[in-house]
Amino acid sequence: QVQLVESGGGLVQAGGSLRLSCAASGRTGSTDSMGWFRQAPGKEREFVAAIRWWTGGTLYYADSVKGRFTISGDNAKNTMYLQMDSLKPEDTAVYYCALQARKRSVIATTGSYDYWGQGTQVTVSS
Repeated sequence: QVQLVESGGGLVQAGGSLRLSCAASGRTGSTDSMGWFRQAPGKEREFVAAIRWWTGGTLYYADSVKGRFTISGDNAKNTMYLQMDSLKPEDTAVYYCALQARKRSVIATTGSYDYWGQGTQVTVSS
């Protein structure tokens, strides 16, 4: 069974930075992809960024965060990070770490992920 634990959320002023971490245990190995999603109150969960390990670490970003957020990870240490810079109030949400347990062509939909963390709150004040 795969378990994902996020950390690093908090309260920050607009323009500030936060770094989220995700630690995975029980991973299936190099066929995984991992991603970050977020969900604001009253909205659907949306894709933020992902890293596809089985293609050598290909990175993907939502247009809304491109140029401000950076996803990275260490496949050997089963960890993934999301560096969030130039934060905006609209980035306020619960951020979730997710994992695909086998190769999939789709990377940006919630239904394509097999495991989820419990989420960490990010609040950006104006």
